[in-house]
Amino acid sequence: MITFEEELKKFHKSLEIEDAENAIYNQDLTDMADLFIKLVKDYDEEEEE
Repeated sequence: MITFEEELKKFHKSLEIEDAENAIYNQDLTDMADLFIKLVKDYDEEEEE
């Protein structure tokens, strides 16, 4: 019979998963909020001129 606690002790993360996590979390992606903020700033700068 499989002992759940014993199997958990043997568990090790796959290096591929850690690589994927790093690739996902370290990306600097522009989202819609960033685009909206830039649009507003650009509009304000044009209004000042």
